[in-house]
Amino acid sequence: MNELPSRSSGGQSLDVFFMAHLNLLLVMLVFTALVGLLGWIKLRKKRALRDNPQASAQPPADKAPDWHAMTVEAVIQELNADREHGLDEQEVRNRLLRFGPNHLPEKKPRSAFLRFIGQFHNLLIYVLLATALITALLEHWTDTLVILGVVIINSIIGFVQEGKAEDALQAIKQMLSSHAVVQRNGKKIDISAADLVPGDVVFLQSGDKVPADLRLFSVKSLQVQEAVLTGESVPTEKQADPVVADAMIGDRSNMAYSGTLVTFGQAKGVVVGTGVRTEIGHISMMVSQVETLTTPLLQQMAVFARWITGAVILISALVFAFGILVRGGEAVDMFMMVVGLAVAAIPEGLPAILTVTLAIGVQSLASRKAIIRRLPAVETLGALGIICSDKTGTLTCNEMTVCSVIATDGPIDVSGTGYEPVGEFLREGKPMDVESESVLLNLLQTALCCNDATIEHRDGAWKTQGDPMEAALLVAGLKAELSAVEILKEWPRRDLIPFESEHKFMATLHHNHQGEAMIHIKGAPERLLAMCALQRGADGDRAIEPAYWQQAIEALARQGQRVLGFACKAARPHQTELDFHDLDEGLVFLGLFGLIDPPRPEAVAAIKECQTAGIRVKMITGDHEITACAIAGQLNLQNTAEAITGHMLDSMSDDELLRRVGQVDVFARVSPEHKLRLVTLLQAGGAIVAMTGDGVNDAPALRRADVGIAMGCKGTEAAKEASEMVITDDNFATIVHAVKQGRTVYDNLKKAIVFLLPVNGGESMSIILAILLGFTLPITPLQILWVNMVSSVALAMALAFDPAAPDVMLRPPRPAREPMLSGFLVWRVGLVSGLFAAGVFGIFEWSLLHDSTLEEARTYAVNTLVTMEVAYLLSVRYLRISALSFKRMFNSRAVGYAIGVVVALQLIFTYVPFMERFFDTRPVDLDHGLEIVGIGLCLFLLLEVEKWLRRKMFDGKRPA
Repeated sequence: MNELPSRSSGGQSLDVFFMAHLNLLLVMLVFTALVGLLGWIKLRKKRALRDNPQASAQPPADKAPDWHAMTVEAVIQELNADREHGLDEQEVRNRLLRFGPNHLPEKKPRSAFLRFIGQFHNLLIYVLLATALITALLEHWTDTLVILGVVIINSIIGFVQEGKAEDALQAIKQMLSSHAVVQRNGKKIDISAADLVPGDVVFLQSGDKVPADLRLFSVKSLQVQEAVLTGESVPTEKQADPVVADAMIGDRSNMAYSGTLVTFGQAKGVVVGTGVRTEIGHISMMVSQVETLTTPLLQQMAVFARWITGAVILISALVFAFGILVRGGEAVDMFMMVVGLAVAAIPEGLPAILTVTLAIGVQSLASRKAIIRRLPAVETLGALGIICSDKTGTLTCNEMTVCSVIATDGPIDVSGTGYEPVGEFLREGKPMDVESESVLLNLLQTALCCNDATIEHRDGAWKTQGDPMEAALLVAGLKAELSAVEILKEWPRRDLIPFESEHKFMATLHHNHQGEAMIHIKGAPERLLAMCALQRGADGDRAIEPAYWQQAIEALARQGQRVLGFACKAARPHQTELDFHDLDEGLVFLGLFGLIDPPRPEAVAAIKECQTAGIRVKMITGDHEITACAIAGQLNLQNTAEAITGHMLDSMSDDELLRRVGQVDVFARVSPEHKLRLVTLLQAGGAIVAMTGDGVNDAPALRRADVGIAMGCKGTEAAKEASEMVITDDNFATIVHAVKQGRTVYDNLKKAIVFLLPVNGGESMSIILAILLGFTLPITPLQILWVNMVSSVALAMALAFDPAAPDVMLRPPRPAREPMLSGFLVWRVGLVSGLFAAGVFGIFEWSLLHDSTLEEARTYAVNTLVTMEVAYLLSVRYLRISALSFKRMFNSRAVGYAIGVVVALQLIFTYVPFMERFFDTRPVDLDHGLEIVGIGLCLFLLLEVEKWLRRKMFDGKRPA
């Protein structure tokens, strides 16, 4: 046996070495301690942030007046504005200096250099860098270069795979209007929106993007699409009167907010907020202040890395001291042995395996229309316990649909969803012959005539323009094979009374080519019922029955449907103008349409699968409480009997809300602050939370959530840039596929770790045995690096391609703080490490006893180690069931390719001459080759016996 060399007089003594390198040793010890301390502090901070919802709260900004609750005169006086002439140029300049330009502050992205340097911020990398520094001081340059090469390769992989830098604030900034029409010095002018100041008088008309937050004072039929702020599908009708001070954003009917879109009408308003003082600016500040959490995987890996680092430092120090003080070895020789031990114990390939495994998951999700923007998010999906979903456009189609018709002879259901005209009219579940239903035909004709929307089939899809509710009426007509275009050819429009909030209806006058004239009316059902004395039935017109219609209106409202009423009357044959007096008498009430933004059919199935997987879905929306509960009922959420509204949230303490938030699944009429608070509290309760959304109002909660999920088709850029994942088909069901992939990624990553650790453990134990027994190292540090970074990585990567386990979506989510290694896996790692050490050390000493050279014995040891890795790979894919099955052993192409690559590389390592220069290898003869293969086969069979014994102990009931 080749023992450690004793100290010689010509060698470097221990005292001299320590005197020469004492400062270096002290610096390295202090550095390692500081790194560990900083890592511990960082982890504690992240946990405190999760456990304490207020930890990341920012001090509130100065509260602006409740402009919506003030009269127009009070607002004008408060702002020192002039509603007739506007501000003069000098006042504008003064206010620009005071308030700043009307845009949001830009965020400077992190440079590529800083992103690359960030890849080195890893405790395992620090230890490798320290090892490289020591080998350089000892002038072992080959070792130094190889170790640095490993570090740089890992960093390049991480740099390439890292998602693009955060751009949420820039995306929100791009939502702002670029220009505005204002009144200044008594003149109406067009200016850059950036030049707006509080007190400016702004003109709005259909198609405009609101350039700043405005208090409206002159309104004519104004409707504003506020979905980006409120999540409501339907444009909001505006007026000028004050509203209650505690009104939520969606109920502030006298305000127009920056970034929203005017869909109809005209208005004038005075600017009350610019830049960061707007509602959208407030949201952008929330996004910038929200602190994102470290993913569960990265937290687990950080703990894992600290344990490995601490163990490596402690064991290395003890082994070094033992070798010097007990075995009397040379300091330099012992240092190189300890370097070998450190290199053996550290799983250098783990960062690369982690990155590649996640990247494979990302690629798989991309093929399923889910784009991962930040790599660790793919695994976090597998740990989700709660999905907080926005309603509009996520769980629903964001396309209003007529689903109910109420006529004098009873209710009629309408099948089909969205703007595709596929569906039927059903009475008591049976299809109707629409052509024989005169009342329904009259009702549909009125809905198509009293309508300003358009619909056409273009580019393979149905496209609409105009009010979503009017577009839904056109689709209902097409389901009955009635075309608005054809009807208006037969009955051209002559005049109209446009819809205004004051009278709450729209009326149109039509003539046919035979000289007959008809007036069609659409509007709020209560208003039309008050105007009508008659109702139409199959047998003609009769006296109206208000109680019947009121009961029908209330029934539709309870189902979350928006209700429109319809009426008509015959007009004078030659009448060409329409006046309010024409509606004073003779109106006949036709019926009601119930409209709703319906649930996506695939979302219902997806939610059911989430519930099977132990994931709870909560709806968090800015829409009305009744509508939200109705949709939640159709989606089969767990608790749809009650909802918590924004007003209720404001009155609840964090402790009270934390108790209630786990029980309630519907949160309605909430603001961006409420969504953020709910997500934060759910995280404080220990849940891993995903948030889905598509509007800028969702951005703060998307950023705070463990996984923010944005809709790709109808989602705003602000939502996409604040999220970790973007669903390109806006399909909630895609989230379920992503969760399944995330769980599979975690399973495969755990298998990769359980594969790598015994390799490192076996190498370490071999070196420790050599030092304790006074023997020569069986494998050099460079040979260890070859195994760890070539064969180990290639084989471990094959595990990343393993398919999902059959029960992957039948298990509950794993706890957020579940350790990476369970008790069973620790046992498995310890057992296999011991077997690896026995195989490596055994063949090394056996070869030396039978007259092999040191270089030959080490070559045999390296090849034995790699052969045992291949055998262990075939076994570790099935931790509890037998791998002795042709189907199981050869059901993965990736495993076959990996084994082929490793065999080829190992042949190069062993037989190619230039490898001898770097690794001191020697060719392996046939006899020793058979011995090496035999050791690998023995390892495989021993592990299969261990599995059999464990199955006997647990009655074979534990899953693979």
